[in-house]
Amino acid sequence: MMSATLAHPALAAVSSRRHYEDNTATRESAAVKWLIVSISLLFFAAFLLLPLVTVFVEALRRGWDVYLAAIIEPDALSAVKLTLLAAVIAVPLNLVFGVSAAWAIARFEFRGKQFLITLIDLPFSVSPVVAGLIYILLFGSQGWLGPWLAEHDLKIVFAVPGIVLATVFVTFPFVARELIPLMQAQGKDEEEAAIVLGASGWQTFWHVTLPNIRWGLLYGVVLSNARAMGEFGAVSVVSGHIRGLTNTLPLQIEILYNEYQFAAAFAVASLLALLALVTLVLKSFIDWRAALAANDQNKESVQ
Repeated sequence: MMSATLAHPALAAVSSRRHYEDNTATRESAAVKWLIVSISLLFFAAFLLLPLVTVFVEALRRGWDVYLAAIIEPDALSAVKLTLLAAVIAVPLNLVFGVSAAWAIARFEFRGKQFLITLIDLPFSVSPVVAGLIYILLFGSQGWLGPWLAEHDLKIVFAVPGIVLATVFVTFPFVARELIPLMQAQGKDEEEAAIVLGASGWQTFWHVTLPNIRWGLLYGVVLSNARAMGEFGAVSVVSGHIRGLTNTLPLQIEILYNEYQFAAAFAVASLLALLALVTLVLKSFIDWRAALAANDQNKESVQ
């Protein structure tokens, strides 16, 4: 059988011309390519690699004994525990909300849908410091709910609940924003087919929806966790900077640096740097697995 391009010389000419244009559109001289690569590598070295290396060099400048002493110091350990506690509470809450919001937005049409999307994006547009001040106005001793909280012996700001609330706010969009475009692109054909075959809503979610979004979900959780542990602005406002009680890792680093304890400050900062490296590794692994899953799905759809 004669191929389509041979049967239609005009189509073959158009295809050949488009192929040539696609190649020439991206064809650059070796000098231009090396210049672009060099600028990218220089930017990476100056603004990312150099600060990261500096943190570890300064942390170990006075030896391992000083480094370990700074990490196991009681206030530092308290900051680590509080940081982990805030992340352990905030990330699952945002996981539940992110999946629920993404499912509602991607699968249903309802009044207020655009307003919900705007609310999800709100933490991206509002300064974390402003968010902290809002919590002070709401739950502070002179705030709207302050007198009622005082009567019932409840404390929100300058305590762990305020730190958790601030952390939830700044990590609010990450899971939902990863899942919404993914679920919209996947469509709902498989879910509708499962329901037609007799599956319940929960069965459809666990056996159809969740496997399809698992890598995007993990990606959002990793980003949310990294932001939760590294948040400074909102947490700084609501914490009160009480050493050993309401200081997270970023706040502990600020206090140590302001007290000219540079070795200890960089030692604690190295913990956050290690967190960033672990997050980068997890992100790369998830991207790799997601790409493999996408390729497998493409092959199955072609077959």
